[in-house]
Amino acid sequence: MAIRKKIRRSARTKTPKNGTVDFNHAMIYTTRLSRALEFYRDALGFQVVDDYPGAYARMKSPGGGTTIALHVMEEGKALDTKNEGLRLYFEVERLDEFCRALMKKGVVIDQMPKSMPWGWKHA
Repeated sequence: MAIRKKIRRSARTKTPKNGTVDFNHAMIYTTRLSRALEFYRDALGFQVVDDYPGAYARMKSPGGGTTIALHVMEEGKALDTKNEGLRLYFEVERLDEFCRALMKKGVVIDQMPKSMPWGWKHA
């Protein structure tokens, strides 16, 4: 059993009162934690708030209190590479400008910003 030190505990949320439900975080499994950190921390600007080096990182979004967690897959388990059943949506003020900035950092944009029939602009 390995013991790891947390760097911060600020990702902890208060338990909701009066029987209400609050969203805590989304867990994203990866086989390459360092590469995932490069994307979420370095390209998107998420702040690491909990860290178990080499195994797990929990990050807070730059625009609010929402958190996601990156978790390394257990050895021998297969990672679903079809991305079926899960989509993450991030919201920014100037999508076109944001996508250009990501591309300058080496991020590949599969779909450039496009107005959707339901009124939102997606990339």
